[in-house]
Amino acid sequence: MPRIFLVASGAVLTFSLAVAGCQSGASDQVTSPVGSIEPTATATKDAAALAQAQEWLDAANLPPGAVRTDTPPASFNSYQDWPCGPYEELEGYWVIAGTTVAEAANWMIQNPTADLMTTHVGLVPEDGVSFDGATVGYVPAADSQEGIVYTVARTGDGVAVKAEVAAQTDTATCPELPHGESYGAPGQG
Repeated sequence: MPRIFLVASGAVLTFSLAVAGCQSGASDQVTSPVGSIEPTATATKDAAALAQAQEWLDAANLPPGAVRTDTPPASFNSYQDWPCGPYEELEGYWVIAGTTVAEAANWMIQNPTADLMTTHVGLVPEDGVSFDGATVGYVPAADSQEGIVYTVARTGDGVAVKAEVAAQTDTATCPELPHGESYGAPGQG
């Protein structure tokens, strides 16, 4: 999946693209909520980092009516790049019928997951604009490059949500950036 890097005001921002047209009939294939999801991509087999990622995924806080699925319920045209590592990564998926992207994203912004803090600035406008997608990020501390990023995509009867979770190992480092530049917060794409 392509990743776009933008240098603005001395900050390097990693964009997760939520592209229009994220509709899918796959929301009809919803299954019962599931337990733990196996890692989708791991840089290492670090038990502590994997346990932290699983803890954050298990604590995922979604709007009322969210139903967990074991497969992607929509075609998500986004990818969260975690620049610092090694890390452990997990994904989770949900569907929420009868809601809009703005309603779901704003609920998640206002109802944090676990003890994480949002990286989102402000709310998604609910002024009649029909958004195709939005991202909402959460990190354990300011300037962290780990946590959880939710991608909300519009479907035919509501929204689908993908959670991308990354927890760094104790030996994680971040690639050096040119002088004066810094990483953007997860989910601010």
